[in-house]
Amino acid sequence: MTLRRLALISLLPLVACAAPSSEMKLYPLRGPIAEATPSLIIDLNAKVTETTSGTLAFKLPRRVKCKGTWTTVSPRETARTKGFSLSLRGPNGNLDRTTKTVAGVNDGEIYAVCNDGTRIQGNFKIGSGTISGTGSATDTNGNVYKLLF
Repeated sequence: MTLRRLALISLLPLVACAAPSSEMKLYPLRGPIAEATPSLIIDLNAKVTETTSGTLAFKLPRRVKCKGTWTTVSPRETARTKGFSLSLRGPNGNLDRTTKTVAGVNDGEIYAVCNDGTRIQGNFKIGSGTISGTGSATDTNGNVYKLLF
């Protein structure tokens, strides 16, 4: 096994854990889309970033293309250490700052604009360190959706 192949295999768990992308879906509950096609499932393509937000792209019925953003607020805990040292190694003192994500349930939002002028806005809840969540969304055409990922 080559070193390159071993490196790629070791990165697979990291890529799998970082992807809220392929599983994000909208289920029409009420409105014109739900009345026309009650069993329709709309797949959202969410691009993953190193931060807590990214882009969305999807299609509504009749080939209406939509683009937008997803974001989540992950609370962080910051600890700072200050001190003064007279030793030869650190005459300027001891300064330290660490930041970590706090475990819990975080709020998130999606917002998208479609090429026909439709706007979609929604809210969701996601667990810290997970890639699953639930929420709801509405659009300017009177549709109500369940958001799951």
